[in-house]
Amino acid sequence: MPGCFKKTLFALASLVSFVSFILIVVAMGIPKWMTGKILCKTGADLVNATDPELVKFIGEIYYGLFRGGKIRQCGLGGRRSKFTIFPHMVKKLNTGLHVMIIMFLCVAIFFSLVSFGFCILNAIKVPYRAINGPAGACLWNFLAGGFVVLAVTSFMAAVKLHHLTERIANFRENVFRFIILEERFEDSFWICVASATAHAVNLLLIAISGIHFPKFKTKTEEVNVTAEDIMY
Repeated sequence: MPGCFKKTLFALASLVSFVSFILIVVAMGIPKWMTGKILCKTGADLVNATDPELVKFIGEIYYGLFRGGKIRQCGLGGRRSKFTIFPHMVKKLNTGLHVMIIMFLCVAIFFSLVSFGFCILNAIKVPYRAINGPAGACLWNFLAGGFVVLAVTSFMAAVKLHHLTERIANFRENVFRFIILEERFEDSFWICVASATAHAVNLLLIAISGIHFPKFKTKTEEVNVTAEDIMY
């Protein structure tokens, strides 16, 4: 049976793995990975809008992995609309990269659950096989955190290198053209970053559990028995 200190660390690590699983699921469901401000370039050019008048042509956009929405401002008031990434819009995006982000997160969910199970196992007993022990728990946490990092990095690449926000903003816009004034990574993105950090914390906890702390023993005074003591 593992010691009390080791039990506590692995119990905490299992809780962190489960929290990471919840975080990834929530991040995939929330449609706010990115928000931004979009300028209706066509409308502003038509009326030669100056700086004070440009406010009437600046709208907003938000989106996640599966859906989003935007407010179009083209001089006649805001028009709200919602959209879904699948099945139509994904054809206009970098399909392979977008699907890879989702796949990375799904794999991370799987490894988070595996990590949760391994940490529970190590909190209950000492496994006979090394792969089922701390080494295995480290492996699964490393893979889970690694796939989350890959997903986050891929999303950043889609936004910065493949102009994801601009492509989404101009989807099915035949008359007006929108340009991006501002982009901000939002809740779901940072939740994924927190999930990757959680697995890094788990690696630290598992590493600490393998440290063998010295045991301090109290020295008992040696009793010197002499011949005089025996006589008395």
